Amino acid sequence: MAEPVTDSRLQQVRRGRRLEYFTIAWNSIEGMVAVIAGAMAGSISLLAFGIDSFIEVLSGWALLWRMSADADVEQRHGSDKRALRIVGLCFIALAAYIAYESGLDLLRHRAPEHSVAGIVLACVSLLVMPLLSLAKHNVGTHLGSAAMHADAQQTAFCAYLSAILLSGLVMNAAFGLWWTDPLAALMMVPLIAREGIEALRGQPCRNC
Repeated sequence: MAEPVTDSRLQQVRRGRRLEYFTIAWNSIEGMVAVIAGAMAGSISLLAFGIDSFIEVLSGWALLWRMSADADVEQRHGSDKRALRIVGLCFIALAAYIAYESGLDLLRHRAPEHSVAGIVLACVSLLVMPLLSLAKHNVGTHLGSAAMHADAQQTAFCAYLSAILLSGLVMNAAFGLWWTDPLAALMMVPLIAREGIEALRGQPCRNC
């Protein structure tokens, strides 16, 4: 069922698209840097951060698809639900991967190398992600989109991961505490799993 689309709503849809294009571009670069740096340093927390960035890319494409259906009420709600499920499944898979790899690192006492690139990346992400999340929340409120709110929450969640990542990398670099890297990765697991479960249940961002 089609409904009249106001100029104000069209502006918010365009703004949402711009934010998602930026999300896709930023997280593609962030993911590549994190995965390469993580592989070179043997850092599971840095690798997990990079994979999370690629999930953000997938979420961005899902939201662009959601925006393309905004003029039709029934299609709009259906797109919201499907986008949430896609993102939720990806986060559950990521949580399982991180738990497995970080657990092995702790058992084997596998120490990562220091990663200056990872520390810089985490610092930059801590500056960018909160602002991007706020902008997405504003668009989600204007459009009444649960999927956009969920995407905004995931972007904020990326800032939390950046803080955890930064603490682990700095502790390892400054004090040689090798176990802080896999421990930091394990601290990400419940956060990631919770977001995935809530997205699958269609309950994103309960406090938006």
